[in-house]
Amino acid sequence: MKLAVVGIQGLPNKYGGFETLASYIAEGLAGKHQVTVYCSGKDMHGSPTHYKNAALKYVNISSHGFWGMLYDMVCLRSALKNNDAVLLLGFGAGFYMPFISKKNAGKIILNFGGLDWQRSKWSPLAKFVIKLSEALLVKKAGTIVADNPKIKSYILDSYGRDATLIAYGGDQAVPEIPTPQDLQKYPFVKERYAFAVCRIQPDNNIILQLEAFKNESLPFVLVGNWQDSSFGMQTKAQYSVYNNLILLDAVYDVRILNMLRSNCALYVHGHSAGGTNPSLVEAMHLSLNICAYASGYNEATTEGLAQYFDSEASLRAQISITDAVHLNNKKMQAVAAQKYTWKAVVAAYENLCTAAANK
Repeated sequence: MKLAVVGIQGLPNKYGGFETLASYIAEGLAGKHQVTVYCSGKDMHGSPTHYKNAALKYVNISSHGFWGMLYDMVCLRSALKNNDAVLLLGFGAGFYMPFISKKNAGKIILNFGGLDWQRSKWSPLAKFVIKLSEALLVKKAGTIVADNPKIKSYILDSYGRDATLIAYGGDQAVPEIPTPQDLQKYPFVKERYAFAVCRIQPDNNIILQLEAFKNESLPFVLVGNWQDSSFGMQTKAQYSVYNNLILLDAVYDVRILNMLRSNCALYVHGHSAGGTNPSLVEAMHLSLNICAYASGYNEATTEGLAQYFDSEASLRAQISITDAVHLNNKKMQAVAAQKYTWKAVVAAYENLCTAAANK
């Protein structure tokens, strides 16, 4: 089978959840099938030709902002010409769907992620365009994937289409004992601390978290791409003056990231938009004390077993109980082991791709 993956910035993964999914699709399926992953030549530094047996094909358009929609449309047009099935990730290619034949639309397995049009970072016009793009995709794509039960319900209620529920894996996250070198570079690991990792954007409740922790004695470590936006740079400059706020740039070394996460006293998950967030699933596999934003999606992912917050006050209330024994951690870890493994995720996508290719 010839399979293409469209809708990500590129591989190797240094960006987000869809990139993580694409990397495991490449790893799990490229040995058995001919897999091509489309990448942005504008955004990716270096141009390797392959990643874990998958071919990388570059399109010289940025994957960010409204350029990203053109990028996704150009990639999808190319992918449909030469592949038996196309895994389309995100909302960007919606405006190309009216020009696709019914036969080619049947090749498309769509996972548009969360409700991106709800993100606070978008203007009203952008939200309208994204919602329209989403509708065009769902109306015509051959197969729809939802990564969260709430997204599955939304697709059925809004568009009358059933979706296959496939979440994300998180079993690549494993506990790491800090080395002497780690402790020298990250001395806060020696003591109790709270930890979060995310993209630095408003809908991840960055300000809420920083405001909640800024006057607390418990150090709060927040890892993210601070330098990639004016919001990130301004926020980092504003809150770096607080001694207990440790604002680290994005960490792409998996061992270091796992070391920082697995030794925290409290894991804070501020994502408000989207479906099943990979970083939350990874925290479940690590059996962490999880305090997640009450978005509905996060409760569904954790099956109601985490602690939740929806304000600065409710987050501060969780900080004071981090010494308590959270028996639900092991329950969440068991849920993750049952529902959120990459082997099962890749197998489920392979089945959908095979069915699409045989239509």
